[in-house]
Amino acid sequence: MLRVLVLSTLFPDASRPNFGIFVERQTRALAARDGVEVQVVAPRGLPPLPLDRHPRYAALAAQPMREEWNGLPVHRPRFLNLPATGGRFHPSMLARALRPMLAALRPDFPFDVISAEFFFPDGPAAVALGKAFDVPVSIKARGSDIHQWTRRPAIARQIVRAGQAADGLLSVSLALRDDMIALGMPGERTRCIVTGVDLARFAPRDRAAAKRALGIGGPLVASVGALIPLKGHDLLIDAVARLPGVHLAIAGHGPEAERLTARIAAHGCGDRIRLCGALKPDDIAELLAAADVMALASSSEGLANAWLEALASGTPIVIPDVGGARQVVTAPAAGRIVDRTPEALADGIAALLAAPPAAAAVRRLAKPFTWEANSERLHRHLGGLVAARRGT
Repeated sequence: MLRVLVLSTLFPDASRPNFGIFVERQTRALAARDGVEVQVVAPRGLPPLPLDRHPRYAALAAQPMREEWNGLPVHRPRFLNLPATGGRFHPSMLARALRPMLAALRPDFPFDVISAEFFFPDGPAAVALGKAFDVPVSIKARGSDIHQWTRRPAIARQIVRAGQAADGLLSVSLALRDDMIALGMPGERTRCIVTGVDLARFAPRDRAAAKRALGIGGPLVASVGALIPLKGHDLLIDAVARLPGVHLAIAGHGPEAERLTARIAAHGCGDRIRLCGALKPDDIAELLAAADVMALASSSEGLANAWLEALASGTPIVIPDVGGARQVVTAPAAGRIVDRTPEALADGIAALLAAPPAAAAVRRLAKPFTWEANSERLHRHLGGLVAARRGT
């Protein structure tokens, strides 16, 4: 029996059902394997302030300390989030909060390995906890943890030290693995295990009927991603504004909503470009199946789930050459890799609208990216770390 403690500050809860849903899906696939037992620790960082003044923190504080979440046992301990510190104390605060909690858990769940699902603050905290409980540690890089957090020197040092100390490292793309090695992490202990996609939920449908259900009669471009600068939604709005009669639906929420709404209005495209807000997974599946093209103009990625979900839906993609783009766009049916400019995005979208690939041909390219394959590789990786620690 392999007992895995999954540590993830990215994990859904009642107030954020889509937050880190890819971590939940991976964990459920791992827990479904024979000979594996999993428990999840999804910590909540809360400031030492009156929480009722901050709706976001109040919602986090209201979450139960322990619950069953889609069949997974999930612990939600609190750790101290110190305001105005840029997050640099999060790992130490997280490790301090978890040490007594894991000591109390261990008699009933003698975990063999800690699997940290994001590099910061999870990774440095996991390394400290691994030493405290004498178990191996794996840390997974997903993209923004390497590309964004390492822009802050104090945090970058913590990330690199954790990567050097961990027993094993994972990346979601080969390009991200190269970036980790360039930072000084050990290549010989770093494996690429790409994400999975739910091929049952994301599948081709009657595209015309799906469009009618959305009230759209012409060509449709979909985009899925948080409304933050990294995702480049402003570039995509500029691109679609150049394509008369083409509709754009952006699924996601975030601090850029007001600015993007103003940009749509400035183009005079409010009748065909819209922000849909945060959508449930089933609604995202409907949107992607209705779309003729899925486009995302990210400045950096690991390997975006939205790319794979679109392909599984039979919808080709237009994306810049970032992260694992070349691991996904491996044939013309998958779509286009383009420069990250409105002009290039518009040209890529127009080319696919003019000569759309068959949905079945697009979907075939997503079939290697299953959660079953992901969990098999993850099981082997974590089991190998435990075996190496035991000398077996």
